[in-house]
Amino acid sequence: MKPPSVRPPKRPELRREAPQADGPSAPRIVNSDRSDALVRYGFDRHWWQDNYHSALTVSWLGFLGITTSFYLSLNLLFACLYLAQHGSIANVPDLDFADAFFFSVQTMATIGYGQLVPQTIYANILVTIEALIGMLFIALTTGLVFARFSRPTARILFSKVAVIGAYDGAPTLFVRAGNERQNQILRAEASMHFLRTEVSREGAMMRRFYDMKLARDRTPLFGLTFLMMHVIDESSPLFGLTAESCAMIDGEIVVTISGLDETMSQTIHARTSYSAAEIRWDHRFIDIFGFTDDGRRAIDFGRFHDTEAL
Repeated sequence: MKPPSVRPPKRPELRREAPQADGPSAPRIVNSDRSDALVRYGFDRHWWQDNYHSALTVSWLGFLGITTSFYLSLNLLFACLYLAQHGSIANVPDLDFADAFFFSVQTMATIGYGQLVPQTIYANILVTIEALIGMLFIALTTGLVFARFSRPTARILFSKVAVIGAYDGAPTLFVRAGNERQNQILRAEASMHFLRTEVSREGAMMRRFYDMKLARDRTPLFGLTFLMMHVIDESSPLFGLTAESCAMIDGEIVVTISGLDETMSQTIHARTSYSAAEIRWDHRFIDIFGFTDDGRRAIDFGRFHDTEAL
């Protein structure tokens, strides 16, 4: 018998050209958040595959909803099984569904108030099976909750736009990142890549990554901000491009940062991307550093994303 599978959406006729869109809704490979920007067609995924990964990546609301639904479904199932035999539970003259359900809840949670007890072999067998399933369910749920809480995550804030402006007389691409936590990220490393659509002489279309050399791609301590700078010279994939030509080739800048969180002593990762519409040409970021009245150094994250024309 063929195992059940989860089929992807019906495969449409894919178009070769990306739909025209401006702003954050423009098609991209990498989303600025943790979600996946790609739609996958043409493969079968069995329902039991990657359950652990799915449980870790689903939202907290979705995780609680799935866990609650599974818990209630198990108790509803066992409540029906207890009702299948008359007189299976003692101290209940006329067993109804509510009594059977709450007896199932007590059994699965090993509460044991002592009022409702199994009194037949059938009921004791069900209690044994449910107690085993309850222990496994609680153990798995506890492990998943702990894994979700303990999973290292980065609170790195990326600027909403990238800017291109002059620096020391050379056109330079700037992307700003900030550490939102009150700690340090040790040995932080950044990388930047340019993704564009190309067509070969044979007419084959493909998306290609090009490395973008940064003026400084690592910092020993990342506690406040990290300004990533890429000089646009002859070796740069952005050399000779304009805002219009960058949009025509579906240009996209992918930025990643990784480092060691000093609080958790674990490696954390963060990434974002900028479509052609999210690159501001002939702009620069507003300076956000300054000093308080009593002479302490300060940073204004309220203007973190602000830019100004050159």
